[in-house]
Amino acid sequence: MKVTVLSSRAVKPDYGACGAPPGSTADVVPLTVLDKANFDAYISVIYAFRPPAPPNAVLEAGLARALVDYREWAGRLGVDAASGDRAILLCDAGARFVEATADVALDSVMPMKPTPEVLSLHPSGDDGPEELMLIQVTRFACGSIVVGFTAQHLVSDGRATSNFFLAWSQATRGLAVDPVPVHDRASFFKPRDPPRVEFEHRGVEFKPYEKVEENDDERHAGDGDVVVVNKVHLSLEFISKLKSRASVGAHRPHSTLRCLVAHLWRCVTKARGLDGRVSTSVAIAVDGRARMSPQVPDGYTGNVVLWARPTATAQELVTRPLQHAVELINREVARINGGYFESFIDFASSEAVQKERLVTTADAAEMALSPNIEVDSWLRIPFYDLDFGGGQPFFFMPSYLPVEGLLILLPSFAGDGSVDAYVPLFSRDMDAFKNCCYNLE
Repeated sequence: MKVTVLSSRAVKPDYGACGAPPGSTADVVPLTVLDKANFDAYISVIYAFRPPAPPNAVLEAGLARALVDYREWAGRLGVDAASGDRAILLCDAGARFVEATADVALDSVMPMKPTPEVLSLHPSGDDGPEELMLIQVTRFACGSIVVGFTAQHLVSDGRATSNFFLAWSQATRGLAVDPVPVHDRASFFKPRDPPRVEFEHRGVEFKPYEKVEENDDERHAGDGDVVVVNKVHLSLEFISKLKSRASVGAHRPHSTLRCLVAHLWRCVTKARGLDGRVSTSVAIAVDGRARMSPQVPDGYTGNVVLWARPTATAQELVTRPLQHAVELINREVARINGGYFESFIDFASSEAVQKERLVTTADAAEMALSPNIEVDSWLRIPFYDLDFGGGQPFFFMPSYLPVEGLLILLPSFAGDGSVDAYVPLFSRDMDAFKNCCYNLE
């Protein structure tokens, strides 16, 4: 597959189309403590659509209209002159829009695999682009298109970013944006007066600052082994059996997500061959929208995520039954409640962070997570609702992301309730993982 870029330009909000010019091009949106707690990195995803697909000019016009409602994505990261804090500058500089072609029919490369080849289907975020949103539309010889998004995670979490994708598709079809975006970040996450830090956040969301030398390759290369990404297809039948086994003795069946996380955590730990005394944890993103009081609206455009981190020794995890791992996960996820979010906000807003030179533990430079793992669940994000006028996508995937131990779960494009798990591990561990990932014993 040869991908040729034809054009690349900035698309700015089209205020003329709605008759509502911006109040000021100097406005800023300060990053909240929850924004800053997330990864300062670009995340890329890929959608595939069958023909008929709208012309690029129609997609570009829809993007310009969507940016009127989502000015953040047309802005730039900078500093709020009033406070000195990092902020999104609402300067309307634009989102990047790239047009490209591929010299093959899309079916010839389907289903796409998580390999470096897919990197050509979306703009790169590796070189620190100025744009916060970069989009590439690649037209294949058969008339199908692939739309690749690259978005800065500091601006929003997966749910909020998905809302923008939906807004773009709605604007392209001439529909009203739904859900209505909520941009007021300052009001939702104010520290309490007096603050009440009721949980430990040092060593959890924050860690001491450590200077990394330029020639320190340990964080980037692990121990020198290559990382490979394997896509695991978990059928509905397999998931049903897994949930049945994990829920023995429970009052009601455990959720699909928690059963899958427990199973994959155990499998990865077995595959790595960790010493039984080694402690291993799994970081699970917890959406605080419904947990906080008052609740954060569905249309909120920023980050509302913290992480549960159930922990066990490797021996405990792999020798005790699956139910034990699920119980560990349930307990920790339940602990990340509204009170925990408020405690985090109070601590993150305190002088302790600056005085102790603390930095966030969400480190995009970490390329090997062993003995731990992180699981990002995209199971509830409505990726397949995207429709630019030619129908919904028939395929969706994250881009190639070889971070050892960073697992991504998403609904299978088969549409039958099955799940695809993208699992990056060192090559030396992958065969062992493949041998146990479908084993329920």
